[in-house]
Amino acid sequence: MSVPVRIGLAAVWLIAGGIKAVDPDQSEIAVKAYHLFPDSTAYAVSLVLPMAEIALGLLLLIGLAVRPAAIASAVLLVLLIAAIVSVWARGYTIDCGCFGGGGEADVSWRNYLTEILRDVGFLALAAWLIVFPRSHLALGPGSRPRAARDDHDDDSNDPATAAGVDDEMATEEKH
Repeated sequence: MSVPVRIGLAAVWLIAGGIKAVDPDQSEIAVKAYHLFPDSTAYAVSLVLPMAEIALGLLLLIGLAVRPAAIASAVLLVLLIAAIVSVWARGYTIDCGCFGGGGEADVSWRNYLTEILRDVGFLALAAWLIVFPRSHLALGPGSRPRAARDDHDDDSNDPATAAGVDDEMATEEKH
C-alpha cells in the first residue's frame, strides 16, 4: 500500500512545484495575495516553495529518505492549510495558487473548504508514509520490506534486529 501512497504524494509535489517553478512571477502574485510575508520577501518565497515541493516529490518518487520526506511533507501541508484558513478567516478572496495561478479571485467559502479538505487528504498520505515508510521500488537503505531486500543484506549483526525491533517492519509488510 505504501508504493501508491508514496507515488501519489510525489506526484502532488512534483506537479504543484513544477507549475509554480515555470512561472515565478505568477507564484509571487499568489504569495503576496496571502498577506503573510512582506513584499520584499514574497519573491524569495515564490522561488523557494516550488523547489522544496520538487525536492520532496523527487525524494518520495525514488524512495529515498521516505520518512523524513513524509515528515517534511506533513509540516509543509500543515503550514499550507494554516495559510488557507488564515486567508479565509481574514476575509480575503483569493485562489490559493497551490497548483498554479493564485492571487485575488472571486471565490466562496466552498473553495476554501474544498482546498482545506484536499490538503487534509494529502496530509493523510504523508501520515501513512510516516508510519509505514518502507515499500517496494524504494532506493533508500532500509526502506524496502525485508522480502524485497537483496540476499546480501545480513541483519545478524544489526543491533536493532537482535533487539527484536523488526516487529514494526513485519507490520509494514502487511500493508
